[in-house]
Amino acid sequence: MKIMRKIIKINEELCNGCGLCVPDCAEGSLQIINGKARLVADKLCDGLGACLGSCPTGALQIIEREAEDFNEEAVHEFLANKKKQEEAKSSPKSSGCPSARLKTFAPQTPCQSANKPSLAVTGGTSALSHWPIQIRLVPPTAPFLQQADLLVAADCSAVAAANFQADFLAGKVVMMGCPKFDDAAGYVQRFAEIIATCNLNSLTILIMEVPCCSSMIGIIKQAMEQAGKSVPVEQITLSTRGEVISRTKW
Repeated sequence: MKIMRKIIKINEELCNGCGLCVPDCAEGSLQIINGKARLVADKLCDGLGACLGSCPTGALQIIEREAEDFNEEAVHEFLANKKKQEEAKSSPKSSGCPSARLKTFAPQTPCQSANKPSLAVTGGTSALSHWPIQIRLVPPTAPFLQQADLLVAADCSAVAAANFQADFLAGKVVMMGCPKFDDAAGYVQRFAEIIATCNLNSLTILIMEVPCCSSMIGIIKQAMEQAGKSVPVEQITLSTRGEVISRTKW
């Protein structure tokens, strides 16, 4: 039944698709679809506006219009189904797809390391120590995450940075993704579990200077709050030409 009530409105001209609003919506009613924030269904929005403060462009506002009444039961069902879908995606047994099978590559001996060509000079042996690398495919239970120095890298960084492996990947476990097009709320949940259970030594966030990439910072901060645990973080921002333009620690 439709009633007059308060509900979120999204100005698509102002929305840059950064996704910062998505984790702030506890009901999961906001998603990034085709590069823009969208209201999934009227009945999933409570109209309280918890997402407003996280929008950097002012694209969100609360208006009063005729809409389907807020349905708390539908929210619980929606979130439960969403969680099941995320768990199915991350489970290596769910599809048998090789892209999701966990692998840890044997470390080289000191002799092998001393004699291999330099990555930066010759493009020698890969510094990648495990598989998979996509955030949505790496489960929090992956053994290579335990006591790891974790690199959380935006997808574009590997293409932009000329010496990505030598400068950023070597010696680290990597998880890569796009905070603009992927599920930001799912990212928060995944990193919260990792931070809570994996005893990380450190966490490095490698992002691009574009606005949508900055939401990865908010994702990690919210994950730490949810986990109730902090990890030493280094935040590195690259220009679109792959140059390091800032490094901060928190």
